Amino acid sequence: MTVTLLNRPTGFRQVPAQDGVATLLAAAQDSVLAMSNLSPTGPAFGPRDVRPGIRYRAIYPDTARTAPTRCRHLGAMSLAGVAVRTVPMVPMNALVIDNSIAVLPADTTNGSVAVLRLSSVVTTAAELFERVWPDAVPLADCDAPVGTGLSGREKEMLRLLALGATDEFAAAQLGISVRTVRRMVAQLMNRLGARSRFQAGVKAADRGWLLDQAS
Repeated sequence: MTVTLLNRPTGFRQVPAQDGVATLLAAAQDSVLAMSNLSPTGPAFGPRDVRPGIRYRAIYPDTARTAPTRCRHLGAMSLAGVAVRTVPMVPMNALVIDNSIAVLPADTTNGSVAVLRLSSVVTTAAELFERVWPDAVPLADCDAPVGTGLSGREKEMLRLLALGATDEFAAAQLGISVRTVRRMVAQLMNRLGARSRFQAGVKAADRGWLLDQAS
């Protein structure tokens, strides 16, 4: 795997991708932005690349919350000091370092990565990240595997969310306070990477979390 390093529109050099990207990250002075769908062809960025004094933000797909290996990666990044959020679909694989370097996949057939210092490319990648970031869902705890980690009350709450139940109705059905309902809903939404209560219920149903509840 190689990195194509573009310092000027007319010049480039190639270096090993793993060492090359790690070297760029090690030289960061201020910030690192990352968008990744966690495919093997994307720019490599892991917990070991995180250093104190640098602001790290990363966007990953919602599906990473329920895939054990990817979930562990997101958790490790968060513990290392990266602000992690997820979205339904990551628009591109990219790293932006110090708002001066953009690292992008160059050739999916051989896994090469392009490192560009062109201001237009860097600005475009950074602006795309900043547009996506506000609507991305912060990482809380990664989702538990299907069929585990959910209490009967949580399953019933998810079923009610899928039906569009109000807080008051859910509280009456579950025999708890409205305040408790709202706290549970917030926790479940974070866990599912959902942006609305109804979406939380739909996502839970799609993942099979409510199958045993319905049986």
